[in-house]
Amino acid sequence: MSGEFEPKIVGFLCNWCSYAGADKAGTAQSPYPPNVSIVKVMCSGRVDPQFVMAAFDKGADGVIMLACHPGDCHYTEGNLRALGRHRMLLRLLEQLGIEKERCVMDYVSAGESEKFVKVINDTVRAVRELGPFRPFSSHSGK
Repeated sequence: MSGEFEPKIVGFLCNWCSYAGADKAGTAQSPYPPNVSIVKVMCSGRVDPQFVMAAFDKGADGVIMLACHPGDCHYTEGNLRALGRHRMLLRLLEQLGIEKERCVMDYVSAGESEKFVKVINDTVRAVRELGPFRPFSSHSGK
């Protein structure tokens, strides 16, 4: 076992597209790192920013939000809501002194298993380079 840091990442995946893309990657036995704990949500628009902050607070080193492509949302515009929340989260994380690369949002459809694997690989690599997440209390100067 190498001493290399392995990040813990929480992935919020839309049931209709992104989760199906992840399932297809698994069925195709496409290799990707096991660093992501998947949380299936009915729609990316249901991912409350508090869920993301709680993931960090409970030890996640990074968070991924995966949504349907614009125009393909099962709930019409939930993915657009998720995009707005992600932008807000990035501003909040910046104010807290937390690297924006720790919170990723992307679009993955049911047929894009290769893209799912790429997003996972890219995020794990980026968070690994950043190192372990320091809890919020250490960012506030306490």
